Formats: sequence, structure tokens, C-alpha cells
Amino acid sequence: MNILLCGADGMLGRHLGQRLEAAGHRVVRGVHRPRLPGDLEVDYLRDLNLEVWQPRLTGIDAVINAVGILRESREGDYERIHHQAPSALFAACARMGINRVVQISALGQGDEAGLPDYLASKHTADKALLSLIPEGATVLRPGLIFAPDGASTRFFMTLASLPILALPGNAGLVQPVHVDDVADTVLASLEQAPTPSRVLELPGPQVLSYRDWLQTYRQLQGLATAPSLPLPPFLIPFTARLAGHFPGSLLCPDSWRMLAAGNVGETGPATDLLNRPLRAPESFSSPTDAPQLLQQSLSIWRPLLLRGVLAAIWFITALCSAGLHPLADNLALLTPFGLQGNLALALLGGATLLDAGLGLLTLLRPGRRLWWGQLALICIYTTLIAWQLPEFLLHPFGPILKNLAVAALLILLIAEEQRP
Repeated sequence: MNILLCGADGMLGRHLGQRLEAAGHRVVRGVHRPRLPGDLEVDYLRDLNLEVWQPRLTGIDAVINAVGILRESREGDYERIHHQAPSALFAACARMGINRVVQISALGQGDEAGLPDYLASKHTADKALLSLIPEGATVLRPGLIFAPDGASTRFFMTLASLPILALPGNAGLVQPVHVDDVADTVLASLEQAPTPSRVLELPGPQVLSYRDWLQTYRQLQGLATAPSLPLPPFLIPFTARLAGHFPGSLLCPDSWRMLAAGNVGETGPATDLLNRPLRAPESFSSPTDAPQLLQQSLSIWRPLLLRGVLAAIWFITALCSAGLHPLADNLALLTPFGLQGNLALALLGGATLLDAGLGLLTLLRPGRRLWWGQLALICIYTTLIAWQLPEFLLHPFGPILKNLAVAALLILLIAEEQRP
């Protein structure tokens, strides 16, 4: 078959395209920004009329709509991208006599009238497809999709890799499904003999609590079970509202509402269609993939942790020099170096500004040159103190020896830093 795959450059679209081509079908990639020969440019913010879509369907045997956004960039994006553009595409399919159509929707719980805008807009397009094409079409509603290259999978794998699992008290149940099972279900829907159009739920085979879900994702990364920390019920909704103001954040009020409501459904119809069981979460990846999955997670939060700790050290040092620690005692430390009076005061003020500046740069302008500079400065500080204030080397609290840990932190940042 010649299959128009809209959203071919998205995470799910990439997997669908590979599966369809492996099965011998020709895929016409409908993408927002063409980059390969034969790509078809589509714009779901603009292509809202069937007249736009009809010429594109010449020679097409089947259509898959895998376009979707989790967050709106501007008000009305859900309506245009999830409802109006797909409905125009489905109307053009009906006019052209194309009844093999798969709409990738979303699984969600709740009363239709009270659904989050994301789900409500998806379900409106689902209804349009079923009314326009009464036979041969499939509305596929997958659960939370596991795909190592997917943004949501990376997000939850990162949360799972933390030493302590933060557990929202009111998170719902989930049934994660592997992306390969989704791709196989789409293929089976297109290849089977036409049946009355239907809504097909595709959750994974196991119902998991939020805690068990994250523990399973830890297992996939080769990590042992971690302790958990229950969070107050108000904390995550509040955090979601704050995070919703940052473009690209996966956490927002809508995504939290969907997670809190739960993401479960009936597996039987999909299992019958595939004629095999769906992959269980613990087998989503092989043990040989664990190191790569873990490194992917650590690469997200480890630099933030190291930079945060390093910035805190510089800021607290600046505050201590500025007067948090008695000024007279600070100036007394400079006496062995022959620095007294205004000169010592000026040097202390300069050191205070330097430490505060390094803290700001650590947060705002990280890079390899900054790490090398800080490492050199710490070596100079340590050498000078060991020379004139050797008692600090033997102090039971080890104030100077702790510079070894800071140096190790900087060496790790240098090794992993991608920026100059």
C-alpha cells in the first residue's frame, strides 16, 4: 500500500514509518519541514480545509494521522492541530474513497465534559473520523508509550533514576505500552479486512501504580529498588502550574490532570488483533541496554546537581567573606600573607565579588573554560593556605581537604561538558 503518514518526523511517526517500510509498504512522509526526497509538506496550523488535502491523497491507499502536541504554543493550537486539520484530512479521505485510516488518539480517564483540553481535542477528531468513515477506520488510543527516544519516556526514566522516588499522593494507575506494540497494532489495523470503524484502546498488559511504574523503569536501567518519598497532594499541582509557564516543559496542569486521572484501559481487543500478548513493562528493554538507558538519565540530572552544588559553594563562600563570618576573623586570616588594613579589606572585597561572580557563571554560563578556571583557582587557594596556614590541613573538619572533593567535581564537569 501507499500510505500517507502525517507526523512522520515525530517520535511515534519514526517508529511507524520503519515498521511500515519493513512490512513492504511505501510510506509518504507528511512532515512540517521536508528534509528527505519525497517528503510532503503539511502544516496542521494552516491546512484546515479538505480542498487542501484532497490533491495530496492521489494514489494513496491508506492514511495515518500521528500528529499531536502536548502543549499549546498559543491559544487554539489544540483545536487546529488535534481537531480541525485532522477532520479536514478525514473528510478528504471520505471524498477520495480512502477508508483505511488510523487516527492516533490518546487514552485517558474521565467524563468527556471534564476532559483536559489535550484529550478533549483528540476525542473530537476521533468522533469526526467515525462519522465520516463508518467502515475501515480505526481510532487508536495508546496508553503511555515507552520509547527510548521519546521525550516522555526520558522524563520518567530520569525521575526513576533518582536515588529517592518522589511519589505524588494522588497519581493514578498507568499501563505503559511499548512503541513496537503500537506500531504493530497500526500495521495490523491497516492490513486486516475492513471492519466497522472502531475505537481501539491500546494500554499495556499490566496495571501499575506510579511507584511500581518508576521502580520498573529503575529495573530497566539496571538500578536497585529505591526508597520513596510521599509528596503532599497540593505540591505537584502547584509545581505543574509553575512549570507550565516554561516552554517545552512536559509537566503542566493538563499533563498532571491526565496523570492524576489514570491511564488504563482494556487490552483484549488489541491483543486479539495482534494474536499475541503485549510486551510487559519489565521486558521493554534488554539487560544489555541498561547502561545506555542509565547514562541517558544521568546525563540529564547529574550536571544540574553538580552545577547546583558548585554554585552553592561559591555563593556561601562569598556570603561568609561579606560578613556572615566575623569580618575581623576574615581579615586575620590574611595577616600571615602580610596583608593588613585597607589592602586586606580591598582584597577581601575583591575575593567576595569573585566568588559571587563564579557562582553566577556556574548557573548561567557553564562551560569547559569556566571549569578549568575554577579548578586552577582552587589549586592556587589550596597551595597558598597550605603554605601560610598549615593548621587548616590538619583541622579535624578538613576544611582544606574538602577541596579535593570540589576538584573531583570540576574534573567530572570538564570530562562531560559539551560546551567550550
